[in-house]
Amino acid sequence: MPNDFNQQVIDEFRAHHGRVGGWFEGARLLLLTTTGARSGTPHTTPVGYYPDGDGRVLVIASAGGAPKHPAWFHNLVAQPRVTVENGVFTYEADATVLEGDERDRAFARAVEADAGWAEYQAKTSRVIPVVALDEVPGPPHFNATSFAEAIKVVHDGFRRELSLIRGEVAASGAGGLGAQLRVNCLTFCQGLHNHHTGEDTALFPMLADRHPELGPVMERLEREHERIADLLAELREAVSDEGADTALVLAEVDRLTGELEAHLGYEEEQLVPLLEA
Repeated sequence: MPNDFNQQVIDEFRAHHGRVGGWFEGARLLLLTTTGARSGTPHTTPVGYYPDGDGRVLVIASAGGAPKHPAWFHNLVAQPRVTVENGVFTYEADATVLEGDERDRAFARAVEADAGWAEYQAKTSRVIPVVALDEVPGPPHFNATSFAEAIKVVHDGFRRELSLIRGEVAASGAGGLGAQLRVNCLTFCQGLHNHHTGEDTALFPMLADRHPELGPVMERLEREHERIADLLAELREAVSDEGADTALVLAEVDRLTGELEAHLGYEEEQLVPLLEA
Protein backbone atom coordinates (compact mmCIF):
# COMPACT_ATOMS: atom_id res chain seq x y z
CA MET A 1 0.00 0.00 0.00
CA PRO A 2 1.27 3.51 -0.74
CA ASN A 3 2.02 5.70 2.25
CA ASP A 4 -0.47 8.46 3.08
CA PHE A 5 1.47 11.14 1.19
CA ASN A 6 1.81 9.05 -1.96
CA GLN A 7 -1.83 7.98 -1.81
CA GLN A 8 -2.93 11.61 -1.63
CA VAL A 9 -0.83 12.42 -4.70
CA ILE A 10 -2.18 9.36 -6.55
CA ASP A 11 -5.78 10.29 -5.81
CA GLU A 12 -5.26 13.91 -6.89
CA PHE A 13 -3.38 12.82 -10.02
CA ARG A 14 -6.19 10.53 -11.13
CA ALA A 15 -8.94 12.98 -10.26
CA HIS A 16 -7.34 15.79 -12.28
CA HIS A 17 -5.81 13.84 -15.19
CA GLY A 18 -2.18 14.28 -14.12
CA ARG A 19 -2.37 17.77 -12.65
CA VAL A 20 -1.39 17.99 -8.96
CA GLY A 21 -0.50 20.75 -6.55
CA GLY A 22 1.78 21.02 -3.56
CA TRP A 23 5.25 19.50 -3.80
CA PHE A 24 4.74 18.21 -7.36
CA GLU A 25 2.98 21.26 -8.81
CA GLY A 26 4.37 22.10 -12.24
CA ALA A 27 6.40 18.86 -12.41
CA ARG A 28 6.26 16.11 -15.01
CA LEU A 29 4.77 13.29 -13.02
CA LEU A 30 3.53 9.80 -13.80
CA LEU A 31 2.11 6.94 -11.79
CA LEU A 32 4.27 3.83 -12.03
CA THR A 33 2.69 0.50 -11.08
CA THR A 34 5.14 -2.34 -10.53
CA THR A 35 4.66 -5.92 -9.39
CA GLY A 36 6.05 -6.67 -5.92
CA ALA A 37 9.23 -8.71 -6.21
CA ARG A 38 8.23 -10.80 -3.20
CA SER A 39 4.48 -10.32 -2.82
CA GLY A 40 3.48 -10.38 -6.49
CA THR A 41 0.95 -7.64 -5.76
CA PRO A 42 0.75 -4.33 -7.68
CA HIS A 43 2.33 -1.22 -6.13
CA THR A 44 1.71 2.30 -7.48
CA THR A 45 4.17 5.14 -6.91
CA PRO A 46 4.23 8.76 -8.15
CA VAL A 47 7.51 9.29 -10.01
CA GLY A 48 8.98 12.26 -11.87
CA TYR A 49 9.98 11.60 -15.47
CA TYR A 50 11.70 13.05 -18.51
CA PRO A 51 10.61 12.60 -22.14
CA ASP A 52 13.09 10.58 -24.18
CA GLY A 53 11.52 10.47 -27.61
CA ASP A 54 8.24 9.12 -28.92
CA GLY A 55 7.03 6.20 -26.79
CA ARG A 56 9.84 6.32 -24.20
CA VAL A 57 10.27 8.15 -20.90
CA LEU A 58 13.04 8.10 -18.30
CA VAL A 59 12.62 7.75 -14.54
CA ILE A 60 15.38 8.10 -11.96
CA ALA A 61 15.61 5.87 -8.88
CA SER A 62 17.06 8.56 -6.63
CA ALA A 63 15.09 7.90 -3.42
CA GLY A 64 16.22 11.38 -2.46
CA GLY A 65 19.83 10.24 -2.24
CA ALA A 66 19.07 7.45 0.25
CA PRO A 67 21.59 4.62 0.69
CA LYS A 68 19.27 2.04 -0.90
CA HIS A 69 17.34 1.92 -4.15
CA PRO A 70 13.59 2.59 -3.86
CA ALA A 71 11.27 -0.42 -3.66
CA TRP A 72 9.77 0.29 -7.09
CA PHE A 73 13.21 -0.11 -8.66
CA HIS A 74 13.73 -3.57 -7.11
CA ASN A 75 10.25 -4.54 -8.31
CA LEU A 76 10.82 -3.60 -11.96
CA VAL A 77 14.20 -5.31 -12.01
CA ALA A 78 12.42 -8.51 -10.96
CA GLN A 79 9.46 -7.90 -13.30
CA PRO A 80 10.20 -5.37 -16.06
CA ARG A 81 6.63 -5.17 -17.41
CA VAL A 82 5.02 -2.18 -15.69
CA THR A 83 1.95 0.03 -16.02
CA VAL A 84 2.28 3.76 -16.62
CA GLU A 85 -0.38 6.44 -16.09
CA ASN A 86 0.48 9.89 -17.45
CA GLY A 87 -2.85 11.58 -16.80
CA VAL A 88 -4.01 11.19 -20.40
CA PHE A 89 -3.30 7.51 -21.11
CA THR A 90 -2.70 4.33 -19.18
CA TYR A 91 -0.39 1.91 -20.94
CA GLU A 92 1.89 -1.06 -20.41
CA ALA A 93 5.64 -0.49 -20.69
CA ASP A 94 8.85 -2.49 -20.55
CA ALA A 95 11.48 -1.18 -18.13
CA THR A 96 15.18 -1.21 -19.01
CA VAL A 97 17.87 -0.13 -16.55
CA LEU A 98 20.36 1.95 -18.53
CA GLU A 99 24.00 1.01 -18.20
CA GLY A 100 27.40 2.61 -18.78
CA ASP A 101 27.68 5.58 -21.10
CA GLU A 102 23.98 5.50 -21.96
CA ARG A 103 23.07 5.88 -18.29
CA ASP A 104 25.66 8.61 -17.76
CA ARG A 105 24.45 10.66 -20.72
CA ALA A 106 20.84 10.40 -19.60
CA PHE A 107 21.72 11.34 -16.01
CA ALA A 108 23.82 14.28 -17.21
CA ARG A 109 20.82 15.56 -19.18
CA ALA A 110 18.69 15.32 -16.06
CA VAL A 111 21.29 17.17 -13.98
CA GLU A 112 21.48 19.90 -16.60
CA ALA A 113 17.70 20.26 -16.34
CA ASP A 114 17.63 20.10 -12.52
CA ALA A 115 20.78 20.29 -10.38
CA GLY A 116 18.92 18.52 -7.56
CA TRP A 117 19.77 15.17 -9.16
CA ALA A 118 23.49 15.87 -8.69
CA GLU A 119 22.83 16.71 -5.04
CA TYR A 120 21.09 13.37 -4.57
CA GLN A 121 24.00 11.54 -6.20
CA ALA A 122 26.47 13.34 -3.92
CA LYS A 123 24.57 12.11 -0.86
CA THR A 124 24.95 8.41 -1.63
CA SER A 125 27.70 5.97 -2.60
CA ARG A 126 25.40 4.02 -4.93
CA VAL A 127 25.14 4.92 -8.59
CA ILE A 128 21.61 6.26 -8.96
CA PRO A 129 19.88 4.21 -11.65
CA VAL A 130 18.16 5.67 -14.70
CA VAL A 131 15.36 3.52 -16.12
CA ALA A 132 13.82 3.74 -19.59
CA LEU A 133 10.13 2.89 -19.88
CA ASP A 134 9.23 1.87 -23.44
CA GLU A 135 5.54 1.80 -24.29
CA VAL A 136 4.28 -1.61 -25.39
CA PRO A 137 2.48 -1.19 -28.75
CA GLY A 138 -1.27 -1.50 -28.51
CA PRO A 139 -4.50 0.48 -28.60
CA PRO A 140 -4.44 3.49 -26.26
CA HIS A 141 -6.50 3.44 -23.08
CA PHE A 142 -7.79 6.94 -22.43
CA ASN A 143 -8.20 8.05 -18.84
CA ALA A 144 -11.70 9.26 -19.63
CA THR A 145 -15.24 7.96 -19.44
CA SER A 146 -16.36 9.11 -22.90
CA PHE A 147 -14.87 10.01 -26.25
CA ALA A 148 -15.87 13.64 -25.74
CA GLU A 149 -14.01 13.73 -22.42
CA ALA A 150 -11.04 11.97 -24.00
CA ILE A 151 -10.63 14.79 -26.53
CA LYS A 152 -10.55 17.38 -23.77
CA VAL A 153 -8.13 15.31 -21.67
CA VAL A 154 -5.75 14.86 -24.61
CA HIS A 155 -5.92 18.56 -25.46
CA ASP A 156 -5.24 19.55 -21.86
CA GLY A 157 -2.23 17.24 -21.83
CA PHE A 158 -0.76 19.09 -24.81
CA ARG A 159 -1.58 22.44 -23.23
CA ARG A 160 0.15 21.45 -19.99
CA GLU A 161 3.28 20.13 -21.67
CA LEU A 162 3.64 23.15 -23.95
CA SER A 163 3.27 25.43 -20.92
CA LEU A 164 6.05 23.52 -19.14
CA ILE A 165 8.28 23.80 -22.20
CA ARG A 166 7.65 27.53 -22.46
CA GLY A 167 8.68 27.98 -18.84
CA GLU A 168 11.83 25.93 -19.40
CA VAL A 169 12.81 27.89 -22.49
CA ALA A 170 12.18 31.22 -20.72
CA ALA A 171 14.31 30.09 -17.77
CA SER A 172 17.19 29.09 -20.07
CA GLY A 173 18.01 32.70 -20.86
CA ALA A 174 21.43 33.43 -22.30
CA GLY A 175 22.70 30.05 -21.14
CA GLY A 176 21.19 28.39 -24.19
CA LEU A 177 18.99 25.34 -24.53
CA GLY A 178 19.99 22.24 -22.60
CA ALA A 179 20.01 18.77 -24.15
CA GLN A 180 16.97 17.61 -22.18
CA LEU A 181 14.98 20.68 -23.15
CA ARG A 182 15.67 19.90 -26.80
CA VAL A 183 14.35 16.39 -26.25
CA ASN A 184 11.27 17.79 -24.49
CA CYS A 185 10.52 20.05 -27.46
CA LEU A 186 11.10 17.40 -30.11
CA THR A 187 9.04 14.82 -28.22
CA PHE A 188 6.17 17.28 -27.90
CA CYS A 189 6.33 18.05 -31.63
CA GLN A 190 6.22 14.36 -32.53
CA GLY A 191 3.36 13.68 -30.12
CA LEU A 192 1.23 16.50 -31.50
CA HIS A 193 2.00 15.39 -35.06
CA ASN A 194 0.87 11.85 -34.17
CA HIS A 195 -2.33 13.17 -32.59
CA HIS A 196 -3.24 15.28 -35.61
CA THR A 197 -2.43 12.41 -37.97
CA GLY A 198 -4.85 10.22 -36.01
CA GLU A 199 -7.56 12.86 -36.26
CA ASP A 200 -6.96 13.38 -40.00
CA THR A 201 -7.10 9.66 -40.81
CA ALA A 202 -9.77 8.41 -38.41
CA LEU A 203 -11.79 10.90 -36.36
CA PHE A 204 -12.39 13.61 -38.95
CA PRO A 205 -13.40 11.25 -41.82
CA MET A 206 -15.77 9.40 -39.47
CA LEU A 207 -17.46 12.62 -38.35
CA ALA A 208 -17.62 14.00 -41.90
CA ASP A 209 -19.27 10.81 -43.09
CA ARG A 210 -21.89 10.83 -40.32
CA HIS A 211 -22.46 14.59 -40.27
CA PRO A 212 -22.19 16.13 -43.76
CA GLU A 213 -23.26 19.48 -42.30
CA LEU A 214 -19.85 19.65 -40.63
CA GLY A 215 -18.11 20.17 -43.98
CA PRO A 216 -16.99 23.77 -43.34
CA VAL A 217 -15.88 22.89 -39.81
CA MET A 218 -13.78 19.94 -40.98
CA GLU A 219 -12.20 22.02 -43.74
CA ARG A 220 -11.18 24.67 -41.23
CA LEU A 221 -9.77 22.09 -38.81
CA GLU A 222 -7.75 20.47 -41.60
CA ARG A 223 -6.35 23.87 -42.65
CA GLU A 224 -5.40 24.56 -39.06
CA HIS A 225 -3.63 21.19 -38.87
CA GLU A 226 -1.57 22.19 -41.89
CA ARG A 227 -0.68 25.53 -40.30
CA ILE A 228 0.29 23.90 -37.01
CA ALA A 229 2.40 21.34 -38.90
CA ASP A 230 4.36 24.26 -40.38
CA LEU A 231 4.85 25.78 -36.91
CA LEU A 232 6.04 22.44 -35.54
CA ALA A 233 8.58 22.18 -38.35
CA GLU A 234 9.87 25.67 -37.55
CA LEU A 235 10.15 24.84 -33.83
CA ARG A 236 12.00 21.61 -34.62
CA GLU A 237 14.44 23.53 -36.78
CA ALA A 238 14.98 26.18 -34.11
CA VAL A 239 15.71 23.74 -31.27
CA SER A 240 17.85 21.41 -33.40
CA ASP A 241 20.43 24.15 -33.95
CA GLU A 242 23.29 23.59 -31.48
CA GLY A 243 23.69 27.35 -31.15
CA ALA A 244 19.95 27.90 -30.81
CA ASP A 245 18.91 31.43 -29.91
CA THR A 246 16.62 31.02 -26.89
CA ALA A 247 14.79 34.24 -27.76
CA LEU A 248 13.98 32.80 -31.19
CA VAL A 249 12.90 29.48 -29.70
CA LEU A 250 10.69 31.28 -27.17
CA ALA A 251 9.10 33.28 -29.98
CA GLU A 252 8.40 30.05 -31.89
CA VAL A 253 6.88 28.46 -28.78
CA ASP A 254 4.69 31.51 -28.25
CA ARG A 255 3.49 31.45 -31.87
CA LEU A 256 2.67 27.76 -31.59
CA THR A 257 0.95 28.25 -28.24
CA GLY A 258 -1.33 30.97 -29.58
CA GLU A 259 -2.38 29.12 -32.72
CA LEU A 260 -2.68 25.75 -31.01
CA GLU A 261 -4.89 27.15 -28.25
CA ALA A 262 -7.17 28.79 -30.83
CA HIS A 263 -7.34 25.50 -32.76
CA LEU A 264 -8.02 23.32 -29.72
CA GLY A 265 -10.67 25.73 -28.47
CA TYR A 266 -12.47 25.74 -31.81
CA GLU A 267 -12.30 21.96 -32.11
CA GLU A 268 -13.74 21.52 -28.62
CA GLU A 269 -16.45 24.10 -29.29
CA GLN A 270 -17.55 22.36 -32.49
CA LEU A 271 -17.00 18.66 -31.81
CA VAL A 272 -17.36 18.00 -28.09
CA PRO A 273 -21.10 18.87 -27.89
CA LEU A 274 -21.72 16.64 -30.90
CA LEU A 275 -19.82 13.74 -29.36
CA GLU A 276 -21.53 14.23 -26.00
CA ALA A 277 -24.91 14.04 -27.73
